[in-house]
Amino acid sequence: MAVEPEGTPCWADAMFSDVEGAKSFYGDVLGWTFGEESTEFGNYTQAYANGKAVAAVVPPMPGAEEQSAWCLYLSSPDVMATAARIRDNGGEVLMEPMQVGDFGSMLLARDPSGVVFGVWQADKHEGFEAKAVPGAYCWAEVFTRESEKSDAFFPAVFPYTAQQMEDEMDFRLFNIDKQPVLGRMQMTEEFPPEVPPYINVYFTVEDCDAAVTKATERGGVLRFGPMDSPFGRFAALSDPQGATFSVLDITTTKGEMPKLTDVP
Repeated sequence: MAVEPEGTPCWADAMFSDVEGAKSFYGDVLGWTFGEESTEFGNYTQAYANGKAVAAVVPPMPGAEEQSAWCLYLSSPDVMATAARIRDNGGEVLMEPMQVGDFGSMLLARDPSGVVFGVWQADKHEGFEAKAVPGAYCWAEVFTRESEKSDAFFPAVFPYTAQQMEDEMDFRLFNIDKQPVLGRMQMTEEFPPEVPPYINVYFTVEDCDAAVTKATERGGVLRFGPMDSPFGRFAALSDPQGATFSVLDITTTKGEMPKLTDVP
């Protein structure tokens, strides 16, 4: 796939203290196969769906054995310029821009509401080699308790326009060239206070219910669903190491698409 437009989700990875356990779990649930560990880059290991690179897993850096979580990367033509806009708009750069061999350059950041995300400037590694096919990434949503902060931040850093859902649920879409690339969901009181703001990554599956069954059999926890929607049948899960993700069957859609209002 070609390099994505600025602000487009382009890659996802996660740190796991038990990398082999993660490979076994996601191999079963999402059908992933795995490449060889890249010892030069901290045993970074790519995951593949039908031979296409779709994500990666990696052990934590020494002293960083924290909660496992998926990290979504947004495309940038210039990570240094993106880092400056992140700071200028109240965000925090957690990992300064760094070059990753000849693959590209990256940074890690946190928005003003506490949502952690990555930025990727592609070189040889352009990002996802497949999207919206079984086992591959298909969607992501910013979950935040302070939606007004995220709503101001992301369109200031990336070339997004926004639309608000006309519904009781506080949900917003961020678009590039009128195409939705990222959602924003207001976290309600249903979320325990110890759950931090995060980006929820959706992976495509052929059968949502079957994926949930397999995930729970392997020690995953069902957090929400399965539920039908106009976008597909989906469910939210945590893997055995606590990393949250969702599965979505994009072929099983029900209901009318929500009405959206452009946001100035």
